[in-house]
Amino acid sequence: MKDTAKHQGLRNQLVSLLEQKGIKDKNVLEAIRKIPRHLFLESGFEEYAYQDKPFPIGAGQTISQPYTVAFQSELLQVKKDDKVLEIGTGSGYQTAVLFTMGAKVYSVERQNELFKTTSLLLPKLGIRPKHLSFGDGYKGLPNFAPFDSIIVTAGAPFIPKPLMAQLKVGGRLVIPVGENVQVMTLLIRKTETQFEKHEFGDFRFVPLLENKN
Repeated sequence: MKDTAKHQGLRNQLVSLLEQKGIKDKNVLEAIRKIPRHLFLESGFEEYAYQDKPFPIGAGQTISQPYTVAFQSELLQVKKDDKVLEIGTGSGYQTAVLFTMGAKVYSVERQNELFKTTSLLLPKLGIRPKHLSFGDGYKGLPNFAPFDSIIVTAGAPFIPKPLMAQLKVGGRLVIPVGENVQVMTLLIRKTETQFEKHEFGDFRFVPLLENKN
């Protein structure tokens, strides 16, 4: 669990690259500067940790490329103590970014192997989400709703209705929508019944699967 000056140097380079690619939110950039991303990968792959690329993490899942993590995090506009629901805990890296940005994170993972690994890893790094659970992300976490924002880190063929229902008025839902290639989509809940939709170009994610536990 070493984090060296060399790792910090690589993170500084990564942050510079993300700024060049258009990420402006200082809160997001500082979180990425702080979090030892190499500790979320198996040690043999450490050298890949600060490249702007996705990487396999087991159970057929990936750790998203840093740009994607930064882009989604920026769209959420996280404020301190916001209640954020994350669908797809995965390696826990996105969870760590949200936590470091000051969010109270509630996260759901459907792969038991990943859920177990990440549940052990995060506390070792001093990252304490409010709630980690193993389950079907399509259903969200109704017992903890409503949320200030919701982030989905897997590609969904459509926007799950339960997630829309669990968003506060004024809240933001960031989700990649589509089958093979996904369009990054932001929904802002304007009233109980009205949502405003924005689209931000193409991304590629592993699929969000329903009832596949």
